[in-house]
Amino acid sequence: HLSSNLIHNRLNFRWYATNELTFALEARNRFFSGQLVREFPLYKDFVDTDPGYFNLSKTVASGESWFLHSMIDRAWVDFTKGKWQITAGRQRVNWGINLVWNPNDIFNTFDYFDFDYEERPGSDALKVQYYTGVTSSAELVYKIQRNDLEDNTESTFAGRYRFSKYRYDFQFIGGWMPKDYVLGGGWMGDIKGGGFRGEVSWFVPKEKNSDSEEAVVATVSGDYTFKNSLYAHAAVLYNSLGVTGKAGAREFFDQNISAKRLSPARYNLFGQLSYPFTPLFSGSFSGMLNPSDGSSFMGPALTYSLGNNLELMATGQLFFGKAGTEYGELGKAFYGRLKWSF
Repeated sequence: HLSSNLIHNRLNFRWYATNELTFALEARNRFFSGQLVREFPLYKDFVDTDPGYFNLSKTVASGESWFLHSMIDRAWVDFTKGKWQITAGRQRVNWGINLVWNPNDIFNTFDYFDFDYEERPGSDALKVQYYTGVTSSAELVYKIQRNDLEDNTESTFAGRYRFSKYRYDFQFIGGWMPKDYVLGGGWMGDIKGGGFRGEVSWFVPKEKNSDSEEAVVATVSGDYTFKNSLYAHAAVLYNSLGVTGKAGAREFFDQNISAKRLSPARYNLFGQLSYPFTPLFSGSFSGMLNPSDGSSFMGPALTYSLGNNLELMATGQLFFGKAGTEYGELGKAFYGRLKWSF
């Protein structure tokens, strides 16, 4: 049994210089302490990583069982004029549609288990967007990042076109990643009042003799809020590269997760129920299942509003399964969080 404590502070700054020009700077400061830091000296190095082109991550101070870490995860300038919008710098490029897995999120994929990072990762990128209509747009994004293992830089360049038809929102994407070409698309709409979403991406290696493999990653989800305010959400993930036997233990809070490898398994299932017991007190229960190796995840959570800007949450991340399965060796963790927004 190991315990740890975290004080997490986030500062968001905006400067609306003119009607057309906006600057943003956002940073997260985290103070880690406890047994987890003391027993695992490499934990500090795991936290102090920046996948972007610019290294804006730094351990400010540290001791035997504590360290203070700061990171700038947003730093961009936005210029908007007429139907054009240009954003340069560290930003969130949000191409995902689904709520758990996002095969279209090729620039800054997020890990569902990192629940304390609602803002999600960003990219060092240039984005040019043109609004072709009220509900349609075309955009190009160029992202650059460091590859410390190969001591070089890598880039991702892709375009997206979004439009609405038949009361659904559709998107198509295409471009290249460091090792693959990618084509994909997605949709979002509803069926009799329930949300219906889907995404698919096809990855084709740029070079035949590279260590990259062709893959198709797809996910479909549905969610519905009943008249009594009970919310239900279900999703399924398919990855052609995934295995159908024991998937092997995945990394917890994987910082190198990609849209191509959202899971090491061929299939994954997700389910969630949420219910507001009172206007101030709500609960939810989520779960994942790898049907091939039988391993699973369960995530109960209770949230209580102590005031307009003060929230108390208790949650657990419980993993079950045999050795060598996807979730079987990740253990069980319980968290308590007091969050003040100012």
